[in-house]
Amino acid sequence: MDLQDFEAEDLYFNATIDPEIAALLEEASNLYPEPEAETLLLRAYFLAPEDLNVLVALYRYFYYQHRLPDALNVAHKAIAVSGKRLHLPEDWRHLTRLHLGQGVLVSMTLTRFYLMAHKGAGYLEMRLGELADAVGRLQTLVDIDSNDRLGAKALLVLAQEHLYEQQGVAVLRKAAG
Repeated sequence: MDLQDFEAEDLYFNATIDPEIAALLEEASNLYPEPEAETLLLRAYFLAPEDLNVLVALYRYFYYQHRLPDALNVAHKAIAVSGKRLHLPEDWRHLTRLHLGQGVLVSMTLTRFYLMAHKGAGYLEMRLGELADAVGRLQTLVDIDSNDRLGAKALLVLAQEHLYEQQGVAVLRKAAG
């Protein structure tokens, strides 16, 4: 599947957004990095928990604040929301090319968003030391994206190296103990 081969479609940020939500996101953007920005983003989230604009804004806020566990939670929510719209399995471990082919029939751009959210989640899992999950998630992306259009292969190699290192340290500790 070539993830660059698609017709132009609207992206999540081109979707119609409630004016109140748009105002909250704009105000939060203007107040960043002040704590009030988070309050506004959370208010937007409670008003529109499945709006991808809100989820991306919240993800970015947490990510740039170095609150990686919070960013990962938002990435999981974005995956769940976009996956539901695409009729994809809830658990990434069951995701196949066939599923994605069906998702592409709904929306190629939303499918790319879904896959990029998985890539972001894999990166965050790696950073947080959740290496087995990162390797599994990223391996799934690499298996599906035959041309590595998402650029997940380099992240997979890095996550695998960290996992092997972690496993090697565990073996050494067990042998020494």
